[in-house]
Amino acid sequence: MPFGAEVTPGGLVRFRLWAPALQSVTLELSGVPGGIEMEQRDGGWFETITDRAHAGSNYRYRLPSGMRVPDPASRHQPVDVHGPSVVVDPAAYRWHDADWRGRPWVEAVLYELHVGTFTREGTFRAAIERLDHLVALGVTAIEIMPIAEFAGARNWGYDGVLQFAPDRSYGIPDDLKDFVQAAHRRHLMVMLDVVYNHFGPEGNYLHLYAPQFFTDRHTPWGAGVNFDDHAAKPVREFFIHNAVYWIEEFHLDGLRLDAAQMITDSSPQHVLRELAERVRASAPGREVHLVLENSDNDATLLDRNSNARPRWYDAQWDDDSHHALHVALTGEHGGYYADYTGSTEKLGRALAEGFSYQGEYSDFWKAKRGNPCRHLPPVAFISFLQNHDQVGNRAFGERMHTLVSREAVRAAVTMYMLLPQVPMLFMGEEWAAAQPFPFFCDFQGELGEAVRRGRREEFARHEEFADAAARDEIPDPLALATFVSAKLDWDDLARPAHAEWLDWYKRLLRRRRDSITPLLSRIVACGTYEVRGNAAVSIRWKLEGGGALFLDANLSPAVARFPPAVG
Repeated sequence: MPFGAEVTPGGLVRFRLWAPALQSVTLELSGVPGGIEMEQRDGGWFETITDRAHAGSNYRYRLPSGMRVPDPASRHQPVDVHGPSVVVDPAAYRWHDADWRGRPWVEAVLYELHVGTFTREGTFRAAIERLDHLVALGVTAIEIMPIAEFAGARNWGYDGVLQFAPDRSYGIPDDLKDFVQAAHRRHLMVMLDVVYNHFGPEGNYLHLYAPQFFTDRHTPWGAGVNFDDHAAKPVREFFIHNAVYWIEEFHLDGLRLDAAQMITDSSPQHVLRELAERVRASAPGREVHLVLENSDNDATLLDRNSNARPRWYDAQWDDDSHHALHVALTGEHGGYYADYTGSTEKLGRALAEGFSYQGEYSDFWKAKRGNPCRHLPPVAFISFLQNHDQVGNRAFGERMHTLVSREAVRAAVTMYMLLPQVPMLFMGEEWAAAQPFPFFCDFQGELGEAVRRGRREEFARHEEFADAAARDEIPDPLALATFVSAKLDWDDLARPAHAEWLDWYKRLLRRRRDSITPLLSRIVACGTYEVRGNAAVSIRWKLEGGGALFLDANLSPAVARFPPAVG
């Protein structure tokens, strides 16, 4: 660990803190009165190696002002983001998955889940009990929403401030390792959503001793991270090492990088490229997968090598295919959905090529959006009908089956499940869970009130939610009841209606496994499409060695006519 606390092979503990804005730092250790003055090193580093600490020791850093702060590279925070950190010795954990090498990306069927609401208990250990359900369903990879330590008892995870510490509300670090091992025993991959574009608004003390972490470039969620000025090298190393840490120390099978368009870098080598190269080099012989979210439709990081392997990133969330499907089903046209209203052309292009916008002007974004992606294979794109954003950013967190007919949902799900793109389900989707997934957090004081007020004002500007906002009916994001309402009720699986949905999803995924997955390595470029009517398209993908894969789909109640498929 170049950062934080590390138990050395000889049993001593080394503490390192990058604090270039300070001249002195004191290490406070449990059982050591007065603390230990840390040695100042070149480049803004402070370091101490001591025999007075061990695995399990509580510690904090005391600044010259008297402020006590946690370790920014803390592996475990038993109290909260403001409390002491704990020394963790990863060598003490016993792994038994040495034979696990992962699974190829063409086999990926993703399942996005939020640990706190996936089960009633909301813990890593409780989630282990549901892994057999996922195996029977037919998914092959779990994508966990962010778990970096956040303020309060509940959060979506995108407000994390201590990047190396799994949030204490979900369990201790060994519980996460147990979850990963249990998944690997069942041939399930585990991927983690990480946030490298900003820090959460509460519990981040870096500005007090390392303001070089931040730039004057702002994101919608706070100050941007400095990856490119003369002082940025330790910042780059902090985040790159964090990515490597999850792969090496927790044996994770990959990462999903949130809102990559907000990770700005003018360096000769963009940090996203360096990060990908370092992560892949850290796990030789393993299948490690890297995924991006990027609303700019930037396809340049998805390029393939001459052997068709990803040069940097395996795939990117395809918002275009979601938006086009959503508009075709619901008819909603507010916000970014306006760009897809009445355009079967955009639906066909997204499903066949990956992005609807590949450099064309977007009325919503008021700019040209995207770049060409037709040279990429379909597995470079992840398709979905629901995810945490598209459900949770609605005023009431409604799931798709509550918005449109059963037949419409099934038609759209069949399309995205059987596409040669990589499909992703959102937890509970497979049985049409009755629980919503609203936005929730646990901020206090003025920050909490600002979040509550902002949420209400945001939906007052949306036509479909304006009346509810005016009547103050939008769920309170700070209320415990809002969080509890999102917890899946697994007892519902015993009810016939939900069991029927689950059986249908299982049959679809079996069809994908048996009929689509074996063809994916033979589809090396995008498909071609033709519009057959309103919300009706035909798509064709050529197969190497001869033959083709066809998809004819109609999401409209009107009759559409399709010519016979010709290879």
